[in-house]
Amino acid sequence: MIDFGLSEEQRAIRDVARRFVREQLMPLETEVLRRERTGGAGIEPAEVAELRQRAKEFGFWGLGTPDEYGGMDLPAVEQALIAAELGRTFIPFSFGGEADNILYESDERQTKEYLLPTIAGQRRSCFAITEPGAGSDTRAIRTSARRDGGEWVIRGEKTFITGGNEADFAIVIAVTDALRGPKGGFTAFLVDRDRGWTSSPIVTMGPAGPATLVFDDVRVPDDHVLGEVGDGYELAMRWIMKGRYLIPARGLGACERLLEMAIEHANTRHTFGHPIGENQAIQWMIADSEVDLEAARWLVLRSAWGIDQGQPPQHDSAIAKLYGTNAVNRVADRVLQIHGGMGYTKELPIERWFREVRLWRIFEGTDEMQRLIISRDLLRGYRKPGGHI
Repeated sequence: MIDFGLSEEQRAIRDVARRFVREQLMPLETEVLRRERTGGAGIEPAEVAELRQRAKEFGFWGLGTPDEYGGMDLPAVEQALIAAELGRTFIPFSFGGEADNILYESDERQTKEYLLPTIAGQRRSCFAITEPGAGSDTRAIRTSARRDGGEWVIRGEKTFITGGNEADFAIVIAVTDALRGPKGGFTAFLVDRDRGWTSSPIVTMGPAGPATLVFDDVRVPDDHVLGEVGDGYELAMRWIMKGRYLIPARGLGACERLLEMAIEHANTRHTFGHPIGENQAIQWMIADSEVDLEAARWLVLRSAWGIDQGQPPQHDSAIAKLYGTNAVNRVADRVLQIHGGMGYTKELPIERWFREVRLWRIFEGTDEMQRLIISRDLLRGYRKPGGHI
């Protein structure tokens, strides 16, 4: 028997998350849009901190953080359900009490200095692997770290680093043995900003504000190696793979909200004496959007369920991200089209979503990389067509 329903506990978690989004985040949308129209920063760090405190009162703190660190340690399916609810608003928000998954490789000193303060919200990290000449090809990084006595000297540039402008320390993947490359030649370092690296913002078409980081012979002690020397590439892949399914999960909420807007507009907007929803062209866009939404939903939940079963996440997460992020882009495009000229204006949030979701097909693995992963797994026999059934 196949049961596609959610458990009572899962429904309860989803409903509380939905109420939090509706009561705490959606009321901020008009003000955030106004700030962005006038060149403002949207939502301020102090506001995010206050929202995270409110979320903690709702019971949401450290969704994936282990119990021993005060987190909820939720299964992947529940995390996907919550991410979908957050996607129902364009307010850039994530719950507190989290840390990069590879930061749990910290030793005792690093745990006190980096992990625990990050979970508590006292410190902010960023993950730095992407470089000007090494985007999807993570094996091509050139940032180097050479040993000098009891220190490492890091030199290079990282780009499109999420949170790089705000972070006070970076998890930097650098080459420590060029001959070995990713197979034992990359190492992860914990590098405080006050050791000398600098960041500069990158202006994008959307609200995301990534950064370029420059390391000009930045010195860090030997005890700032995260994990073991040579383990950097394995840690990097673990970081990249962990949350890939959460990107299309957030897209589910965006699809739902956008489709709701399209349906309301189709029923209330009149042309030539009747609602535009009576036009077959509009009906088909709404129908196609519903199909995209439901197909993406089950691919995302299937990927999350596999993670909870201990299955390798790479293949299913690649399918979910490839289809899910393209689906939300198609839905956003149709909803903008249904709204016509008003959809293109900044009076409605549709164009804001339209610009934001376009990024989702690029970051944390482009469409092309997902296709490479899927096809390679099949061609090399790691997976068989329909092999998970």
